[in-house]
Amino acid sequence: MEYKLTYKQYYEGLKQGKILGLKCKDCGEYTVPPRIVCQECGSPNTEIKELSGTGTIKTYTIEHVVPEGFKPPLIVALVETDEGPWVMGNITGIEPEEATKKDLIDKRVKIGHKVITDVPFSGGEGITLTFSLI
Repeated sequence: MEYKLTYKQYYEGLKQGKILGLKCKDCGEYTVPPRIVCQECGSPNTEIKELSGTGTIKTYTIEHVVPEGFKPPLIVALVETDEGPWVMGNITGIEPEEATKKDLIDKRVKIGHKVITDVPFSGGEGITLTFSLI
């Protein structure tokens, strides 16, 4: 089996403002980030599709100890995309101390990205998803 959508293609898509995933031709579910088979039914019968780039915050936490390339504290969230898969990233545009005062759960977000440079474990560059309230 071969990857229909590689991580490199996924990351390059993010840099162009696109969220690429795999839509299963058997069950209709989406897989994001890419895998070799559908994350729902295990079928390799998938095709590359662009997602809407919007979703809903399902949960979040504030991290004070963060990986290299990030400045603490960060608001890290799990977002359910409109197409179904859950993705993790950082909420932007809100100060961490304000996050607990707002009811962020079930808020709608636009999904973006941030390129992180000088990351030693990834060959010098990394990328993360970002979420901004809409």
